[in-house]
Amino acid sequence: MTSTAGSPAPTAAPTQPEPGGRIRRFTRAERLVHRTTGLLMLLCLATAVCLYIGPVAQLVGRRRLMITVHEWSGVLLPLPLLLGLLSRELRADLRRLNRFASYDRQWLRAARRRLTRPQDRPAGKFNAGQKLWAGWIAGAVLVMTATGLLMWFTRLLPFVSRTSAIFVHDCLAWAVAVVLAGHVRQALRDPEARRGMRTGHVGRRWAQRHHSRWLTDDPDGTRTVE
Repeated sequence: MTSTAGSPAPTAAPTQPEPGGRIRRFTRAERLVHRTTGLLMLLCLATAVCLYIGPVAQLVGRRRLMITVHEWSGVLLPLPLLLGLLSRELRADLRRLNRFASYDRQWLRAARRRLTRPQDRPAGKFNAGQKLWAGWIAGAVLVMTATGLLMWFTRLLPFVSRTSAIFVHDCLAWAVAVVLAGHVRQALRDPEARRGMRTGHVGRRWAQRHHSRWLTDDPDGTRTVE
């Protein structure tokens, strides 16, 4: 760890390539949080389908079991991230996701103009689209959990009607399903990004092409603020 001039916080050593030209992108803890959160999210969506879509509900049956799995998978949904906060690397990545730099605005402008060359879209470890996705899904999970609890414990907030909670919960559930489908679609189009989440490492050439700021002395790629 070193400190840059004028910066009160220590700076981590620049990202180093792994043997074979690969770079570590995610730690085991980060990958575990991602997988567990994804599994709980899929359980929520799958059981919601079994509860609210008539033909599927009739085919599956066991409504009480579906309700129980849906409720508990929703309650547990924030837990992986909360436990993951014990990881210094995950906390550092959350700070990166929460920092919107000038080059992120350039990335968004390039995306709106539908530029196809990744090098025309400067990005740090996470691009602007990933940062927006992370912020949106985090807020959605909080609202879904809150409205789910209001539906489960109707006396938790007596001044909020159960009907209102159900309306918000259902509308947001559809929005989450659509956005999550887009997230999966983007992942399927990028095998190297999936490999990074599966193994923790990505190719240096891929990183240079899609996340060039991550490999420079830019704070988004090298600084760990404690």
